[in-house]
Amino acid sequence: MTVELSEVGRLTRVLVKHARDAFVSQSVIDQQWKALNFTAPPDYAKAVSEYDAFLELVQTCGADIACLPRDERVTIDSIYTRDASVLCPTGAILASMGKPQRATEPAVQGDRLESLSWAVAGRINRPGRLEGGDVVWLDRRTVAVGCGYRTDAEGIRQFRALLGNSIEALLTVPLPHWRGPTDVMHLMSLVSPVDHDLAVVYSPLLTVTFREQLVRRGLTLVEVPDEEFETMGTNVLALAPRVCVMVKGNPRTRTALETAGATVYEYEGGEISLKGGGGPTCLTRPLTRSG
Repeated sequence: MTVELSEVGRLTRVLVKHARDAFVSQSVIDQQWKALNFTAPPDYAKAVSEYDAFLELVQTCGADIACLPRDERVTIDSIYTRDASVLCPTGAILASMGKPQRATEPAVQGDRLESLSWAVAGRINRPGRLEGGDVVWLDRRTVAVGCGYRTDAEGIRQFRALLGNSIEALLTVPLPHWRGPTDVMHLMSLVSPVDHDLAVVYSPLLTVTFREQLVRRGLTLVEVPDEEFETMGTNVLALAPRVCVMVKGNPRTRTALETAGATVYEYEGGEISLKGGGGPTCLTRPLTRSG
């Protein structure tokens, strides 16, 4: 198996977990949301409706959708499929979750990947921590990894060792404390590539070094305003080069993307994204891309 390592190529296969299977029922939501640091309990029926509409957008690029089944070993957080694995040239590497309540997700996701005949090329072991939301491929030979409360130096060391000589550079990006260890702060909270030369960023929380690296690589940076950082304006999923999907309610960022030549699709994410802190990149584990 050879995997195309890109955040912006045309999405051809993606692993997701529908809200009906992640959230299970209103009763399960009501039991779990506070302990998992959701800002409010999602409405189950509305979440299912939002997710149906979100999947329709993802399928506009022709992507094959693979779904994770309902599983009692995981929580409602399992709707955010990006985090439990990362890609490498020979398949998937199972993550080691920084959020303790999500510790069982990588094994569950690994079972599903194997049932899809998708190669599991390795895993991150404790005490190392690494979550998929902290891993951003800048090109097939360069990967950036956020180091914060969800991903630590030992997890990054193991990831680098598993990649071997398949890459030229791994860029470690220190992440801010921001709202502390219980908050969701991944590298993809701060930067989302939309094309090979275009990325959405929230510069106030980026390190100067990493931002300068993006500029040196020739990326045009779409700057998210403060008020739209709070509504996940920075979290944008590329369906193809300059074709993307984002949470509705970020008009300034959408306009800036369109000015840069991007086609932008929006979805209602009040239940499936805003309350749990996971935008469209979080809701998807891309498996294959082309171009």
